[in-house]
Amino acid sequence: MKSAMLPVAALACLLSACATPEARLRTGLNNAGLSKAMSACMAERMVDRLSLLQLRRLAALGSLRDKHITDLSLSQFLHKVRALKDAEILAVSTSSAAICAVR
Repeated sequence: MKSAMLPVAALACLLSACATPEARLRTGLNNAGLSKAMSACMAERMVDRLSLLQLRRLAALGSLRDKHITDLSLSQFLHKVRALKDAEILAVSTSSAAICAVR
């Protein structure tokens, strides 16, 4: 019986690794402290404008989140983005944040 569960567990692991770049970025932005709505809006715009490496760098910002903050302000988020020292990431993040904030 245990050997029958092995293929199912392996398939689940493989499928979880196949998350789309947009889903990974959306989760990373949300983990960084942005609201779910803002994260979804920004990820949708940014995924077509940045390389996979840039998207991964942004998604990794979630690991920097201060656990005492429930929502990260846009200015705090953009401060974190500036620390990546990538002008294109900053430009796309800033424009996406501005557009998504007025939606």
